[in-house]
Amino acid sequence: MESVYSKRIRAGKRRTYFFDVRATRGNDYYLTITESRKRFDNNGYDRHKIFLYKEDFNKFIKALGEAVDYVKTDLMPDFDFDAFNHEYDDAEGGEGQNDSYIAAETEAEEAVAAPVAVAPTPIADAAAASTTASEEVDKW
Repeated sequence: MESVYSKRIRAGKRRTYFFDVRATRGNDYYLTITESRKRFDNNGYDRHKIFLYKEDFNKFIKALGEAVDYVKTDLMPDFDFDAFNHEYDDAEGGEGQNDSYIAAETEAEEAVAAPVAVAPTPIADAAAASTTASEEVDKW
């Protein structure tokens, strides 16, 4: 599977989100959203992944927007969410994370034969990634 676009969002020192647009063999596109968290024992990363396909883009964006707006307006109207609008420098605790992510991501994406419905997929390491992704495809 070919990566067409990738965006990384650092969210603190231990957590990173990856938004990757991938192409299928049939020249279709889907999005993978990956949360990568550095383990407290400094022994690798825990990853959780969502596969999002074009037929679900609008529903997903609408539901996400509604949920965020609900928190901002109804639950925490006085909270200053803009206080968290800062970027983390790659040198700030992120050494090697992108390399580990790319290795696991490549193996996981090779295991995905065709798009499936939106499903969270925990990915602990490269070996588990290919097993987990192919098991998800078999379920659907």
